[in-house]
Amino acid sequence: MNMGFYLKSNRVFVAMAAALALLTSCKDPEPPVKPEEEKKDPQMEAKNYLRREYMNVYYYWQADVIERNSKVSAANVDIYDFFDKLLYGNDRWSWMCDKEYYVDSESGVVVGTYGGSLAQPLEYYDDYGVYVRYVYPGSPWANNGVTRGCLLTHVAGTEVMDLIRLGTFETSLNTSPQTFTFEDTAGKSFTFTTDWATSLNVRSSLDLKVFTDKDFPGLKEPVGYFNYLSFKANFLEDITSAMETLKAQGVKTMILDLRYNGGGDSRASQLLVNYLAPESAKGKIYVKRVHNKILSSQDAAEKVGDAVTDPTTNKSLTGSSIGIEHLYVITGAGSASASEMVTNGLRPLMDVKMVGDTTYGKPNGMYVLFYPGEDADYARYNRDDYSKLQWVFLPICFYNKNGIGESIPDDGFIPDNYRPDDLYHDFDATEDNIRACLTHIVTGNYPELPTVKAVRTKSASWGRKVVIAEEERDPHYGSYIVNPKADIR
Repeated sequence: MNMGFYLKSNRVFVAMAAALALLTSCKDPEPPVKPEEEKKDPQMEAKNYLRREYMNVYYYWQADVIERNSKVSAANVDIYDFFDKLLYGNDRWSWMCDKEYYVDSESGVVVGTYGGSLAQPLEYYDDYGVYVRYVYPGSPWANNGVTRGCLLTHVAGTEVMDLIRLGTFETSLNTSPQTFTFEDTAGKSFTFTTDWATSLNVRSSLDLKVFTDKDFPGLKEPVGYFNYLSFKANFLEDITSAMETLKAQGVKTMILDLRYNGGGDSRASQLLVNYLAPESAKGKIYVKRVHNKILSSQDAAEKVGDAVTDPTTNKSLTGSSIGIEHLYVITGAGSASASEMVTNGLRPLMDVKMVGDTTYGKPNGMYVLFYPGEDADYARYNRDDYSKLQWVFLPICFYNKNGIGESIPDDGFIPDNYRPDDLYHDFDATEDNIRACLTHIVTGNYPELPTVKAVRTKSASWGRKVVIAEEERDPHYGSYIVNPKADIR
């Protein structure tokens, strides 16, 4: 879900030292902290380190806020609030977390889950019903027959709309065991009781298909469909296996579904680009990373065909073009960070069409910075020893451009053809976004928008009181991932 960069190289510390020397010679000294204040505030040392070593060097808007930040008092304020006070006014992406959150996130395991994502078709359909966006294979919901498109009607015998209105919906989903009642896509109701998964290993992809004229009349050649959920370096084989399957099936046109992909590790995005880009693009730049003036020496360009290291095998992988000639990318508000970067990077290199809704808007990336943060501390972190870790800071440190200098819009990409997310169908040729891509492939035109269905719940009059929380509504969506151990976007 993000564009970040885990510092594992001494060259970064050399750059930081040079930057610090420059700053020391050109800025006013920080107000001294009184010993009694530091003694009373156990966070004071970390706050001063954050300002001095990180925000004054790495932060993309360092030049815009350094004078102001030198006057921000660190006394009598929580470190989270202090971090927010140091940010540039237009920065909605930077954030921080504590050791426990970071260590839990790095495990790569979803803890305490029924294994599904829920949403409401509010956009376009104005339907407040709670539908299943997707389920993880092998999860408790999947094992009980829940699929995308199912409508959740009751939890523990109580109507879902009543739970949402009363503010107890989230609590009911955080209870195990629990009884659920769903309606499938045919309207048939089914009820089951299940425990949640105390830990669930999830893959990086949701679905892989090859559509033929049997699935969608008029197709003259097979069309690949790859629903990629998260750019995870620990699951690079998901990309390799999918691309090899599509190549073996002779796929030249592909639908890449990134509507729920909030980003991830750049090793995964690099490998995917290597497979999707045409052979003629090999060696061409697909992304440039641009820092502030202090760290401009760290600016880097990544090219099609660059090798990546698989962290699970330590082997070098490059991947090679599978000969895709036409690429359709399904997008939505959940398409953030690496999803936007890959789309932006491929557009100058091949025929790319975007179908769906406007993307999240995450044009930049951060470094994952630790406190304590001396060389010896990072040596421990590189050994996966976080015993000394206290805080993790993720300030925006660079912006990304594609090979012709185009940036990702702050407010996201507007697709070539707008389509609402169709939560009424599974990921097949009947689902509106997939159907729109297939229709364009066959006819050269996109179909009309679907007819608005009758609302299956009686909740519209409750307005915002019945809106459930969704990941992409979180201001930190697209800014952090499960395993931040490399160049992460």
